[in-house]
Amino acid sequence: MNRDHRNDHRDGAESRRIINRVGAESEASMARRVADHMTGRDAGGGDPIELWGTRIGRWLGVGLLVYVIWWLIDFSSGGG
Repeated sequence: MNRDHRNDHRDGAESRRIINRVGAESEASMARRVADHMTGRDAGGGDPIELWGTRIGRWLGVGLLVYVIWWLIDFSSGGG
């Protein structure tokens, strides 16, 4: 009985270690993907004008999203 308890404890510790490692790797990967997306590095083609258009459009989209969220909060709190 005692041996099974030690194995369960060891297996649990190993599982937590693996889950923490996967979580850390996925967070770094997601941050890199967001940075690549916002700078336009993930856009295809080598045309500089298309690249800058992609960057401008994506940042305008973020700005519009922030404005809409602000407006919804302001409207729902009775300010609008």
